[in-house]
Amino acid sequence: MDPLNDVLALLDMRSANFARLEGVGAWAISFAGYQHIKLGAVLEGECWVETEGAAPVRAVAGDCYLLGNGRPYRLSSDPRVPAQASSEIFTGFVEGGTVRVGPSGGAVDSVVVGCGFHLDTANAAVLLDVLPPLVHVPAASDEAGAIRTALNMLRQETATREIGSGLIVERLAHIVLVQVLRSYVAAQGSTGHAWLTALADPAIGTALSLMHQFPAHVWTVAELAAKSGMSRSHFAARFNELVGTPPLEYLATWRIRSAARELRTGNRTISSIATQYGYGSESAFSHAFKRVIGLAPGRYRRQSRSYVTLDQ
Repeated sequence: MDPLNDVLALLDMRSANFARLEGVGAWAISFAGYQHIKLGAVLEGECWVETEGAAPVRAVAGDCYLLGNGRPYRLSSDPRVPAQASSEIFTGFVEGGTVRVGPSGGAVDSVVVGCGFHLDTANAAVLLDVLPPLVHVPAASDEAGAIRTALNMLRQETATREIGSGLIVERLAHIVLVQVLRSYVAAQGSTGHAWLTALADPAIGTALSLMHQFPAHVWTVAELAAKSGMSRSHFAARFNELVGTPPLEYLATWRIRSAARELRTGNRTISSIATQYGYGSESAFSHAFKRVIGLAPGRYRRQSRSYVTLDQ
Protein backbone atom coordinates (compact mmCIF):
# COMPACT_ATOMS: atom_id res chain seq x y z
CA MET A 1 0.00 0.00 0.00
CA ASP A 2 1.16 3.54 -0.74
CA PRO A 3 2.04 5.00 2.71
CA LEU A 4 0.70 8.44 1.74
CA ASN A 5 -2.66 6.92 0.75
CA ASP A 6 -2.65 4.96 3.98
CA VAL A 7 -1.97 8.02 6.13
CA LEU A 8 -4.56 10.19 4.39
CA ALA A 9 -7.14 7.43 4.86
CA LEU A 10 -6.24 7.22 8.56
CA LEU A 11 -6.64 10.99 8.90
CA ASP A 12 -10.19 10.88 7.49
CA MET A 13 -9.42 14.09 5.62
CA ARG A 14 -12.44 16.29 4.95
CA SER A 15 -12.46 19.57 3.09
CA ALA A 16 -14.35 22.61 4.34
CA ASN A 17 -14.53 26.39 4.14
CA PHE A 18 -13.79 26.74 0.44
CA ALA A 19 -13.69 30.34 -0.80
CA ARG A 20 -12.70 32.39 -3.83
CA LEU A 21 -11.01 35.70 -3.04
CA GLU A 22 -10.84 38.51 -5.59
CA GLY A 23 -8.39 41.30 -4.80
CA VAL A 24 -8.71 44.85 -6.09
CA GLY A 25 -5.89 47.38 -5.75
CA ALA A 26 -4.21 47.44 -2.32
CA TRP A 27 -5.66 44.86 0.08
CA ALA A 28 -4.70 42.65 3.00
CA ILE A 29 -6.54 40.11 5.18
CA SER A 30 -5.42 38.56 8.46
CA PHE A 31 -6.75 35.10 9.36
CA ALA A 32 -6.93 33.51 12.79
CA GLY A 33 -5.63 30.01 13.50
CA TYR A 34 -7.45 27.05 11.95
CA GLN A 35 -7.69 23.29 11.97
CA HIS A 36 -5.81 21.65 10.42
CA ILE A 37 -4.44 22.39 6.92
CA LYS A 38 -5.09 25.34 4.65
CA LEU A 39 -4.50 24.95 0.91
CA GLY A 40 -4.34 27.96 -1.37
CA ALA A 41 -3.77 28.62 -5.06
CA VAL A 42 -3.28 31.84 -6.99
CA LEU A 43 -5.40 31.66 -10.15
CA GLU A 44 -4.75 35.19 -11.41
CA GLY A 45 -2.35 37.98 -10.50
CA GLU A 46 -0.32 37.55 -7.33
CA CYS A 47 -0.45 37.79 -3.54
CA TRP A 48 1.85 37.64 -0.53
CA VAL A 49 1.49 34.78 1.94
CA GLU A 50 2.81 35.26 5.47
CA THR A 51 2.70 33.05 8.57
CA GLU A 52 4.71 32.68 11.75
CA GLY A 53 7.83 30.56 11.43
CA ALA A 54 8.32 31.08 7.69
CA ALA A 55 9.66 33.79 5.40
CA PRO A 56 6.99 35.72 3.46
CA VAL A 57 6.28 34.25 0.03
CA ARG A 58 5.22 36.12 -3.11
CA ALA A 59 2.87 33.73 -4.90
CA VAL A 60 2.01 34.38 -8.55
CA ALA A 61 -0.57 32.88 -10.90
CA GLY A 62 -0.22 29.11 -10.95
CA ASP A 63 1.50 28.92 -7.56
CA CYS A 64 0.13 26.83 -4.70
CA TYR A 65 0.80 27.05 -0.99
CA LEU A 66 0.05 24.87 2.01
CA LEU A 67 -0.23 26.09 5.60
CA GLY A 68 -0.09 23.22 8.04
CA ASN A 69 0.72 24.66 11.42
CA GLY A 70 -2.61 26.06 12.64
CA ARG A 71 -1.05 29.49 13.22
CA PRO A 72 -2.51 32.82 12.10
CA TYR A 73 -1.64 33.85 8.57
CA ARG A 74 -1.97 36.84 6.25
CA LEU A 75 -2.74 37.31 2.55
CA SER A 76 -2.12 40.63 0.85
CA SER A 77 -1.26 42.53 -2.29
CA ASP A 78 1.72 43.94 -0.39
CA PRO A 79 3.07 43.15 3.12
CA ARG A 80 3.02 46.88 3.93
CA VAL A 81 -0.77 47.19 3.50
CA PRO A 82 -2.67 47.24 6.85
CA ALA A 83 -4.80 44.13 7.15
CA GLN A 84 -8.50 43.72 7.82
CA ALA A 85 -9.60 40.81 9.98
CA SER A 86 -11.13 37.95 8.02
CA SER A 87 -14.01 37.85 10.51
CA GLU A 88 -15.09 41.28 9.23
CA ILE A 89 -14.68 40.53 5.54
CA PHE A 90 -16.36 37.12 5.62
CA THR A 91 -19.42 38.22 7.62
CA GLY A 92 -22.44 36.53 6.04
CA PHE A 93 -20.20 34.51 3.72
CA VAL A 94 -21.81 31.48 2.10
CA GLU A 95 -19.63 28.37 1.77
CA GLY A 96 -18.12 28.19 -1.71
CA GLY A 97 -18.85 31.81 -2.50
CA THR A 98 -16.70 34.73 -3.66
CA VAL A 99 -15.40 37.61 -1.55
CA ARG A 100 -14.01 40.80 -3.06
CA VAL A 101 -11.50 42.89 -1.08
CA GLY A 102 -9.91 46.26 -1.74
CA PRO A 103 -11.31 49.54 -3.09
CA SER A 104 -14.79 49.19 -4.54
CA GLY A 105 -15.38 49.69 -8.23
CA GLY A 106 -11.93 48.71 -9.41
CA ALA A 107 -10.92 45.88 -11.69
CA VAL A 108 -9.90 42.56 -10.15
CA ASP A 109 -6.09 42.28 -9.97
CA SER A 110 -5.75 38.88 -8.33
CA VAL A 111 -7.81 35.75 -7.67
CA VAL A 112 -6.91 33.35 -4.87
CA VAL A 113 -8.84 30.23 -3.89
CA GLY A 114 -8.47 28.61 -0.49
CA CYS A 115 -9.72 25.42 1.11
CA GLY A 116 -9.40 24.13 4.65
CA PHE A 117 -8.91 20.45 5.41
CA HIS A 118 -10.05 18.96 8.69
CA LEU A 119 -8.23 15.86 9.91
CA ASP A 120 -9.02 13.25 12.50
CA THR A 121 -7.88 15.12 15.60
CA ALA A 122 -6.43 12.06 17.34
CA ASN A 123 -4.05 11.36 14.45
CA ALA A 124 -3.55 14.80 12.88
CA ALA A 125 0.01 14.99 14.21
CA VAL A 126 1.03 12.15 11.88
CA LEU A 127 0.95 14.66 9.02
CA LEU A 128 1.12 18.04 10.73
CA ASP A 129 4.32 17.23 12.61
CA VAL A 130 6.21 16.49 9.37
CA LEU A 131 5.17 19.63 7.49
CA PRO A 132 6.86 23.03 7.73
CA PRO A 133 4.73 26.12 8.54
CA LEU A 134 4.53 27.01 4.83
CA VAL A 135 4.98 24.89 1.70
CA HIS A 136 5.22 26.89 -1.53
CA VAL A 137 5.04 25.23 -4.95
CA PRO A 138 5.94 27.75 -7.67
CA ALA A 139 4.19 27.41 -11.02
CA ALA A 140 7.61 27.40 -12.71
CA SER A 141 8.85 24.36 -10.77
CA ASP A 142 9.16 20.97 -12.46
CA GLU A 143 6.73 19.47 -9.96
CA ALA A 144 3.96 21.99 -10.69
CA GLY A 145 3.13 20.69 -14.16
CA ALA A 146 0.64 18.12 -12.93
CA ILE A 147 -1.17 20.78 -10.86
CA ARG A 148 -1.90 23.13 -13.76
CA THR A 149 -4.83 21.16 -15.18
CA ALA A 150 -6.55 21.02 -11.79
CA LEU A 151 -6.01 24.76 -11.27
CA ASN A 152 -7.50 25.56 -14.67
CA MET A 153 -10.58 23.58 -13.73
CA LEU A 154 -10.71 25.31 -10.33
CA ARG A 155 -10.64 28.69 -12.06
CA GLN A 156 -13.62 27.74 -14.20
CA GLU A 157 -15.68 26.03 -11.50
CA THR A 158 -15.22 28.75 -8.88
CA ALA A 159 -16.09 31.48 -11.39
CA THR A 160 -19.27 29.98 -12.81
CA ARG A 161 -20.72 27.95 -9.90
CA GLU A 162 -22.82 25.73 -12.16
CA ILE A 163 -24.78 22.65 -11.04
CA GLY A 164 -22.48 20.25 -9.21
CA SER A 165 -19.64 22.77 -8.93
CA GLY A 166 -19.36 22.28 -5.17
CA LEU A 167 -18.59 18.58 -5.53
CA ILE A 168 -16.14 19.15 -8.39
CA VAL A 169 -14.32 21.87 -6.46
CA GLU A 170 -14.01 19.61 -3.40
CA ARG A 171 -12.53 16.78 -5.46
CA LEU A 172 -10.16 19.14 -7.25
CA ALA A 173 -8.97 20.52 -3.91
CA HIS A 174 -8.09 16.99 -2.76
CA ILE A 175 -6.18 16.39 -5.99
CA VAL A 176 -4.22 19.63 -5.64
CA LEU A 177 -3.41 18.84 -1.99
CA VAL A 178 -1.93 15.44 -2.88
CA GLN A 179 0.02 17.01 -5.75
CA VAL A 180 1.40 19.67 -3.41
CA LEU A 181 2.52 16.97 -0.96
CA ARG A 182 4.17 15.10 -3.85
CA SER A 183 5.91 18.28 -4.95
CA TYR A 184 7.13 18.92 -1.41
CA VAL A 185 8.63 15.42 -1.21
CA ALA A 186 10.28 15.83 -4.62
CA ALA A 187 11.74 19.23 -3.75
CA GLN A 188 12.81 18.27 -0.23
CA GLY A 189 14.30 14.91 -1.13
CA SER A 190 14.84 12.29 1.56
CA THR A 191 16.57 14.63 4.01
CA GLY A 192 13.56 15.81 5.97
CA HIS A 193 13.92 13.34 8.88
CA ALA A 194 10.27 12.26 8.58
CA TRP A 195 8.28 9.43 7.04
CA LEU A 196 6.88 11.73 4.34
CA THR A 197 10.21 12.83 2.91
CA ALA A 198 11.74 9.38 3.47
CA LEU A 199 9.39 8.14 0.73
CA ALA A 200 11.77 9.80 -1.74
CA ASP A 201 14.47 7.25 -0.85
CA PRO A 202 13.91 4.07 -2.94
CA ALA A 203 15.11 1.62 -0.29
CA ILE A 204 13.47 3.18 2.75
CA GLY A 205 10.36 3.95 0.69
CA THR A 206 10.13 0.23 -0.10
CA ALA A 207 10.32 -0.67 3.58
CA LEU A 208 7.66 1.87 4.51
CA SER A 209 5.36 0.54 1.78
CA LEU A 210 5.78 -3.03 3.03
CA MET A 211 5.01 -2.07 6.63
CA HIS A 212 1.88 -0.22 5.56
CA GLN A 213 0.74 -2.97 3.20
CA PHE A 214 1.31 -5.83 5.66
CA PRO A 215 1.12 -4.34 9.17
CA ALA A 216 0.24 -7.69 10.81
CA HIS A 217 3.37 -9.40 9.46
CA VAL A 218 6.00 -10.14 12.10
CA TRP A 219 8.64 -7.96 10.49
CA THR A 220 12.24 -8.07 11.60
CA VAL A 221 14.88 -5.49 10.81
CA ALA A 222 16.83 -8.17 8.93
CA GLU A 223 13.84 -9.04 6.73
CA LEU A 224 13.03 -5.41 5.97
CA ALA A 225 16.69 -4.80 5.13
CA ALA A 226 16.74 -7.75 2.74
CA LYS A 227 13.56 -6.57 1.02
CA SER A 228 15.15 -3.14 0.65
CA GLY A 229 18.40 -4.53 -0.77
CA MET A 230 20.55 -3.36 2.14
CA SER A 231 22.56 -4.88 4.96
CA ARG A 232 20.83 -5.00 8.33
CA SER A 233 23.11 -2.43 9.95
CA HIS A 234 23.06 -0.03 7.00
CA PHE A 235 19.27 -0.28 6.72
CA ALA A 236 18.69 0.35 10.44
CA ALA A 237 20.97 3.39 10.43
CA ARG A 238 19.52 4.77 7.19
CA PHE A 239 15.90 4.29 8.32
CA ASN A 240 16.56 6.01 11.64
CA GLU A 241 18.35 8.87 9.88
CA LEU A 242 15.63 9.53 7.30
CA VAL A 243 12.46 8.72 9.25
CA GLY A 244 13.61 9.85 12.67
CA THR A 245 12.69 6.62 14.49
CA PRO A 246 13.93 2.99 14.35
CA PRO A 247 12.00 0.76 11.90
CA LEU A 248 10.21 -1.44 14.41
CA GLU A 249 9.26 1.54 16.55
CA TYR A 250 7.73 3.19 13.48
CA LEU A 251 5.84 -0.02 12.70
CA ALA A 252 4.53 -0.38 16.25
CA THR A 253 3.31 3.23 16.35
CA TRP A 254 1.63 2.91 12.97
CA ARG A 255 -0.13 -0.30 14.00
CA ILE A 256 -1.51 1.34 17.14
CA ARG A 257 -2.67 4.52 15.38
CA SER A 258 -4.47 2.41 12.80
CA ALA A 259 -6.02 0.26 15.53
CA ALA A 260 -7.15 3.39 17.38
CA ARG A 261 -9.17 4.47 14.37
CA GLU A 262 -10.84 1.03 14.27
CA LEU A 263 -11.75 1.44 17.94
CA ARG A 264 -13.27 4.88 17.38
CA THR A 265 -15.24 4.11 14.26
CA GLY A 266 -16.17 0.42 14.40
CA ASN A 267 -17.76 -2.16 16.67
CA ARG A 268 -15.33 -5.06 16.31
CA THR A 269 -13.94 -6.67 19.44
CA ILE A 270 -10.60 -5.54 20.81
CA SER A 271 -9.30 -9.08 20.33
CA SER A 272 -10.07 -9.12 16.60
CA ILE A 273 -8.45 -5.70 16.12
CA ALA A 274 -5.38 -6.90 18.00
CA THR A 275 -5.08 -9.87 15.64
CA GLN A 276 -5.53 -7.68 12.56
CA TYR A 277 -2.52 -5.61 13.54
CA GLY A 278 -0.20 -8.46 14.40
CA TYR A 279 -0.59 -8.92 18.15
CA GLY A 280 -0.72 -12.48 19.43
CA SER A 281 -2.85 -11.65 22.43
CA GLU A 282 -5.19 -8.97 23.63
CA SER A 283 -2.95 -8.28 26.63
CA ALA A 284 0.09 -7.65 24.40
CA PHE A 285 -2.00 -5.32 22.27
CA SER A 286 -3.35 -3.49 25.33
CA HIS A 287 0.17 -2.97 26.68
CA ALA A 288 1.42 -1.58 23.35
CA PHE A 289 -1.70 0.56 22.91
CA LYS A 290 -1.35 2.15 26.33
CA ARG A 291 2.33 2.89 25.66
CA VAL A 292 1.54 4.79 22.46
CA ILE A 293 -1.88 6.35 23.20
CA GLY A 294 -1.70 6.61 26.98
CA LEU A 295 -4.97 4.74 27.60
CA ALA A 296 -6.08 1.12 27.57
CA PRO A 297 -8.02 0.21 24.36
CA GLY A 298 -11.39 -0.22 26.10
CA ARG A 299 -11.12 3.08 27.93
CA TYR A 300 -9.97 4.82 24.78
CA ARG A 301 -13.00 3.52 22.88
CA ARG A 302 -15.39 4.68 25.58
CA GLN A 303 -13.83 8.13 25.86
CA SER A 304 -13.63 8.67 22.11
CA ARG A 305 -17.36 8.05 21.83
CA SER A 306 -18.42 10.04 24.90
CA TYR A 307 -17.94 13.42 23.27
CA VAL A 308 -17.78 15.06 19.85
CA THR A 309 -14.73 17.11 18.95
CA LEU A 310 -15.83 20.37 17.38
CA ASP A 311 -13.60 21.49 14.52
CA GLN A 312 -12.80 25.17 14.28
